Amino acid sequence: MSEGSAVIVISSHVVRGSVGNRAAVFALETMGYPVWALPTVILPWHPGHGPSTRVVIAEEQFDQVIDDLIRAPWIGEVKAVLTGYFGHPSQPRAAGRLISALRARDPELFYACDPVMGDQAGLYVPEATAEAIRTELLPLATLATPNRFELAWLSGADLDSNAAVMEAAIALGPPKMLVTSALPMMAGGTGNLYLTGRHALLAEHRLIDNPPNGLGDLLAAVFLARLLSGMDEEKALQLATASVFEVLARTARRGGDELTLETDASSLSTPMAMVQMRHLMHPLRSGRR
Repeated sequence: MSEGSAVIVISSHVVRGSVGNRAAVFALETMGYPVWALPTVILPWHPGHGPSTRVVIAEEQFDQVIDDLIRAPWIGEVKAVLTGYFGHPSQPRAAGRLISALRARDPELFYACDPVMGDQAGLYVPEATAEAIRTELLPLATLATPNRFELAWLSGADLDSNAAVMEAAIALGPPKMLVTSALPMMAGGTGNLYLTGRHALLAEHRLIDNPPNGLGDLLAAVFLARLLSGMDEEKALQLATASVFEVLARTARRGGDELTLETDASSLSTPMAMVQMRHLMHPLRSGRR
C-alpha cells in the first residue's frame, strides 16, 4: 500500500442499508482510497426504519482501539480522517486524541468532521454528544460538513438566509465548511454551500421528496475524496454534489428505501447529473466584517 493514502472513517455501522460507515467506506474505496473503518455503534438498520437493537462500543474498549490505532505500525499509511455519527459522548474525545496524534506525526493530516447530530426536527443524539463534537472535534477540523440545522445548533444562530449561514460558518471556525440543506436560489431546488477563506459557492440541484437516509454521509466522503485528489475546490463541489444527486435520483426512480450504491458506483466516479453552480458574495469581502 502506498504511503499516506488511507482514510480512517469513524461512524455508525448498519447491517442493512447505506448509511454511516456503510456509505462512506463504499464511496472512498470506489474512488480509490483504502479505508480503516471503526464503528461507533452497530445497528441492524437505520432507526428511521423502526426500533432495533443498538450496540454501542463500550467506552473503555473504544479508547483501547484508539490507542491501538495510534501506535499501529501502519499509521504512516493514513492521509485523512472522517468522523460521522457517535454513539456515546466519550467517543468524540477519543477520536480527537487519535486526530491529534496523527497530526503530531503529519501536520498536513486532513480531518473532515461530519457533525451528525440532528435535522429540522431537532437533535437526535444526546446533547452531551453534540457538545462533545463541538468542543472536542470542530476545533481540529480541516473541513466540517454540517447540514443547515446542525450548523444552527452549533452556532446558536437562526439561519434563515445563506448570508446568515456563511456568517455562522465563519464564526464556528473550521477553514473549510460545506453546509448541506442550504437555501436554494432556484425554485424547487436544494443546495450545498461551500465556504472557505477564498470561496463562497452554492451548488444546487432539484429537490427530491422523501429521500433515503445517508446522503450527508455519502456527500462528506465523496467530497473528501475529491479534495484529497488535489482537485480544484469548485470542481470538487460540483462533482460531489452531482454524484450524490445522481445516486439519489436513481434510487428514487427504483423506489428504493436505501441508497443503491452498489448499483450506482459509476455515479461516484463519473457523475453525469447537471448541477447549477453559483458564486456568492463572500462575507469577508462584502464590507460587513
